[in-house]
Amino acid sequence: MMKKIFVAIAFAALAIGWTDARVSAQEQGDISPAKHKRLFREGAKLWPVYCNTCHNARPGSEKTPYEWDMIIMHMRTLANFPQEDTDAILEYLKAR
Repeated sequence: MMKKIFVAIAFAALAIGWTDARVSAQEQGDISPAKHKRLFREGAKLWPVYCNTCHNARPGSEKTPYEWDMIIMHMRTLANFPQEDTDAILEYLKAR
């Protein structure tokens, strides 16, 4: 019985994670369309520069917004790049 409950909970958690919509800061209403456009363009320029320095850059569609939040926080710590660059790359990846 416990195994069935665990499997049901695990399946529900996975289903919730997989259905997570790709939401950029602009879609959330956190930033203006002009700022979104500026961040997106800047992120498109910075993404291959920062990410391809150490490994192959991953397409934005490969991860959920939550996963990109976690990845970018980790990579920002390792690469020590500025918050403005982080915001731009994150906006670019989430919008793709």
